Amino acid sequence: MLPLYMMAMIGFTARKLRVFNQHANQVMTQLMLYVTLPALILFSLQTTYSIELLIDFIWLVIMSIFVLSLSVFIAARLRKKAALPNEQKSVYESLIIFGNQGFIGFAVIHILMAEQGIIYLTIFNICYLILIWTYGIYIFTMHDRSVNWRMLFFNPGILSTLVGVCMLFLPLSWPDIILTTFEDVGKMTVPLSMILIGSFLADIRIKDFIQYGKNKYIWIAAILKLMIIPLSLLVFIFLPVPRSLIIVAILTAAMPSATTTSVYAQKFGADTSFASFGVILTTLLCFITLPIIYTILQWIQPFISD
Repeated sequence: MLPLYMMAMIGFTARKLRVFNQHANQVMTQLMLYVTLPALILFSLQTTYSIELLIDFIWLVIMSIFVLSLSVFIAARLRKKAALPNEQKSVYESLIIFGNQGFIGFAVIHILMAEQGIIYLTIFNICYLILIWTYGIYIFTMHDRSVNWRMLFFNPGILSTLVGVCMLFLPLSWPDIILTTFEDVGKMTVPLSMILIGSFLADIRIKDFIQYGKNKYIWIAAILKLMIIPLSLLVFIFLPVPRSLIIVAILTAAMPSATTTSVYAQKFGADTSFASFGVILTTLLCFITLPIIYTILQWIQPFISD
């Protein structure tokens, strides 16, 4: 994972030297969400259909439903018990459930497992994408009836995933020139994502850490999101699930809280500062927790089926 840290350091340095400004961060975010990430998904899902792939698909969906259901259950229970203002409760729940599986997730899995890992990650993310654009909005808008639910179908991540899955299971393929274009554009996702994360980290103010760092609920959310909930997927080592699928599922579930939480907080009137700190804190901590998770996975590999 050292190359990822170096990419993030480039982004951090560039932001500190004012090579990037806030507008540049917004442009890079839009570029990844609407161009490079969909291209990477479409390229990665262009593979040969087989019975083995169908079985892998089923296992990944089962693990995704399991970990998301557990996350929703835990987060909803903790939200009710939390002594937080109303504008922070929805943020608290979202920090626990939703991870940065797009930016950091694709970067980490691509480094470790190349295109095959991206196929697994994309399949694992299908349920996640649907949940974050439905339940993710709901927890911020429980009493707001003005939300346009049709936005679900215009999300580039969902659209590219659905198109890619259709191409995966149908006797269809992209022309070589289009597939090559998807490949070249998609390859920009990993470096762009880590450079952007580094740039975000450069904007952190020390006084923000002092203020929100004393909030126990953010730390509870971080521990659950980065360690406890992902490791719950270890129950699948007792089932005939291929090792590579379990590794992808656990590492993906161990990603830091999604930046979408901050976007939703701003859009729907929740506490944006609380949300931003939670996202930044889990992003910083993941540079410690992800190697720990990966070490645990390496240690238990002999007990997982191939």
